[in-house]
This record gives sequence, C-alpha cells and structure tokens, in this order.
Amino acid sequence: MSAPAPPDLAASDQRPPALIVAGPTASGKSALAIAIAEHLGGVIINADSMQVYAELHIITARPSPADEARVPHRLYGVRAATQPGSAAWWRAAALAEMETAHAAGKLPILCGGTGLYFAALRNGIAAIPDPGTAAREAARKFLATHGAPALHEKLRAADPETAVRLKPTDSQRLARAWEVLRGTGHGMAYWHAHPAPPAPWRLRAILLDPPRADLRAAIATRFTAMLGEGALAEARALLAQDLDLALPAMRAHGMPELAAHLRGEISLADAARRAELVTGQYTKRQATWFRHHELSNSGPTHTIHARFTDLTQFSERESSEIFAFIQRPG
Repeated sequence: MSAPAPPDLAASDQRPPALIVAGPTASGKSALAIAIAEHLGGVIINADSMQVYAELHIITARPSPADEARVPHRLYGVRAATQPGSAAWWRAAALAEMETAHAAGKLPILCGGTGLYFAALRNGIAAIPDPGTAAREAARKFLATHGAPALHEKLRAADPETAVRLKPTDSQRLARAWEVLRGTGHGMAYWHAHPAPPAPWRLRAILLDPPRADLRAAIATRFTAMLGEGALAEARALLAQDLDLALPAMRAHGMPELAAHLRGEISLADAARRAELVTGQYTKRQATWFRHHELSNSGPTHTIHARFTDLTQFSERESSEIFAFIQRPG
C-alpha cells in the first residue's frame, strides 16, 4: 500500500511544511522519526552534529543500514572527520535536502538533538562561507605552536571587533575566528551582523523528554551495545589518522574515553563508566536548552514525556494523537 501524501499542515500558510523530532541523546528520536516517516511518507534529515561524520557510525549511534533501508535518510556520515561541520553549513545542507524532499512529495523530518542547528534553521544564522582547508590548518598550527593567548593577540590586531568578544583562553573559538578571517576576508563580527533570514518553512516540532532514570539506563545499555558492535575498532581507526584533537569528531561522546583506553591510560570498564557519565551530563544540558528555546514556528511543540522505542509502547489513542498533531491545520 502506498504511503499517504504529506500533510497539509495549514492551508492558509503558503510555507511548505516540515517536522522537527528533537530530544536528548538516547531518547528514541530516530525510532520515532522512522515511525512517522513510514506512516506519512517522509525523508529523515540528520540534525545531530556528530552523526555527520563518516568515520563515526557506531560511536555516534547513527541509524543502522536496516533502518536506513526502511525510509530515506539524509546528511548522515556525509563529512570526513577532517572537515569540521558548523551550524551554517548544516543549515544550508538541510534546507537543500528539505527542498528536494518537498519536490518529491515527501515530508521533511529533521531528527536530532543539536539545539544550535534547530535555532539556526528556525531563526536564521550568519551564513559564513567555508574558510577552506589552508586557513583552517594555519589557524590550528598557530594555536598548537604559540597557544591561545598569542592567537587572541594576533586576532585583536587584525579583527578587534571579533577579538573583544572572545576570551584569550578559548582556543576553539579563537581558531575558528582566525580561520574565518583569513579564509573569507571578513571577521566573525562582520558575518554575525549579516545573518541569513529564518527558514521559509512551516516548522512543527515533537520533543521527547523522558525521565532522567530512563535516559541513564538507555545510555548504559547503548554504550555496551556499541562496544559489542565494534566501537573500539572505530575509535582505533580514527586515532590512526593522527588528527588534531580539537576537531569536533575527536570529541564525540565516548571517543575521548575510548582513546584514553587505547593509549593504556584507563581500563575499558573505566572508559565505559566515564563515557556514560559524560553523556548523561550532556543530556542534562540538552534538556535545559530545549526548555528555554522554542523549536516550532507553527504552534506549540508537542512534548512526549517518555523514551520512544516503537509505536507499540503507546495506546492507539496516544499514537493517534501524535499523528493528529502533525497533520493538524494551523
């Protein structure tokens, strides 16, 4: 039986519809997004800043090949670890995928837990061009050789408007500011003064907000499963590239802990405990962000106070409510 047509969320609003499925790590976002995509005929677009990296399939808990075969998935594993992603890059890529999905008669479903990505989509963001590899490597090399305070001084001389906004010890943001200045000809302050407009889409959002105890249990179970699926080998392969430790991919949850184990600094059991603790702390920050930021620009966000595993966990009434919310006009 063919899937039903994407919902017309508001006949009076000419913006095309899209759905956000958000929530903290291990809350079940991917499972819910797949269920919705199967039911309504959708395309799932990644909105997780770590799942974009090709080398980190297991460690970032990307959808399995079987899941990807059920419904179309986009922007998963599309960047090398040597190519740092950014909110501006993701926004442009996501908008392109949303247009493609809509043109094919599919509902775009943005799935992830990176709040900055959703904010960039909903509210607009400075559309900073890619500074290029040469500028990026020069910034990292200067930082490694001379340190953050020296880079801050160098930035202050060349781009004081940006430098005054950054701490002399904030190495990551200083390196980013310097590479942008050298690679684009304009500083971060300039680009922030020229933001892209909000996305011209009618965004409706579902937020998963399960109890903390459920999340902690899910994180522990998932990390154990990752180890069984080959997370250690994945970490070893990434370390073999001898990449800059400041790259985002090197800081994915679980990666620093597994790297410490592979260097012989801690046991695998300690690595697992630390990774679970760090991930749990991150979910608290995610929950705080979602409490203070609106995701939807088309009515209130629908919040589910449970961890999603599949539609069978909800009653028929609750399942119907989820789909009625997505398809509701206005």
